[in-house]
Amino acid sequence: MADTPAIKVVDVKKTYPKGTVALKGVSLEIPEGEFYALLGPNGAGKTTLISIISHLVTKSSGEVLVHGVSIDQDPDTAKSFIGLVPQELNFNIFKTVTDIVVDQAGYYGIPRKEALQKAEGILKDLGLWEKRNETARSLSGGMKRRLMIARALIHEPKLLLLDEPTAGVDVELRRGMWEFLKKLNEAGTTIILTTHYLEEAEQLCRRAAIINKGEIIEEGSMKQLLKKLNYITMQLDTVEPLTEANMQLLKGYPLRKIDENTLELTLKPGETVNDSFRKLSSIGVQIANVRNSGSLEEVFVNLVQA
Repeated sequence: MADTPAIKVVDVKKTYPKGTVALKGVSLEIPEGEFYALLGPNGAGKTTLISIISHLVTKSSGEVLVHGVSIDQDPDTAKSFIGLVPQELNFNIFKTVTDIVVDQAGYYGIPRKEALQKAEGILKDLGLWEKRNETARSLSGGMKRRLMIARALIHEPKLLLLDEPTAGVDVELRRGMWEFLKKLNEAGTTIILTTHYLEEAEQLCRRAAIINKGEIIEEGSMKQLLKKLNYITMQLDTVEPLTEANMQLLKGYPLRKIDENTLELTLKPGETVNDSFRKLSSIGVQIANVRNSGSLEEVFVNLVQA
C-alpha cells in the first residue's frame, strides 16, 4: 500500500537482563522515502531502537512493522527490507573488499555473478573500486565505514539504518558520504540516521526525533525543531552604523552586538519578533532582514537539559 510507512514503532519498551531500562515506550511512524534522524546523548536508547528494528535485539514489549511487515510474525521478510550499518566494524578484515560485499549478497540468495555486477556499481559510487582487491585491514577508517555501507546496500534494501556511520571519519570524507546518501535517498531509499554530528543531521534530514533517557522528548521537521530556539540574528538597515548611544538605550534588553550592523537578540518569554522590531524602531533602529541564528545542536542541548 502506498500509505504504508517504512517504519511503524508502537509503544516499544526494552529492559535489559540486569535491569537497565533502555526504552520506556517509544512510538514512531516514519514515511517511506524519508531521511530521518534519531538524536540523543550516549545511552539515550538510539542504538537499542535501531537494533530492535533490525532484529538484533529482542524488545520487551510493543510492536515494530517494517513496510507493513511485523518483525515478530515474519522476521525474514522484514529483515530483507533492511540494510544495517552498525556502529562497530564487524567484517573480516582479512577478506578483500569485493569478497566482503559479495559474500553478504549470498545471505539474500543473490547469485555470485549477479552480486559481482552489483558490487561493482556500489563500490564505484562509494569510491572503493580501486581498493576492491585489497584486504579490508589495509583500508583507512573512512574507507572501512564506506565499505560497511556498500555491504548493507548489496541486496538493494528499501530501508537503510545508519548508526553513527561517519564516526571518526574526517570532514572531507564525511561530506563525500553525505552526497552519496542524499542521492540514495532521492532515488527512493528510506534512511534513518543516528549521529553525534548534529550539523550532519541538519544538512541531511528532513525530520528528526530526539530521544533522552529512553523516551522521545521531541519529534518534528528540522524547521520545527529550529523554531524552538528563542534567538535571532538581525541585519540592520540604518543610515548610520549602530552607535554606542543606541546600545545604551537598549541596555537591559537581551541584545548582543556582533558587528557594526548586526545584532543577536534573545526573545523574552511571550515576546514575538514583531515586538522586538517595534522596540528597535522606537529608537530609530531599522531592520533589513532577520534569520534564526540557532543550530540543531542548540535545540538538542536545550531539550535534553530541560
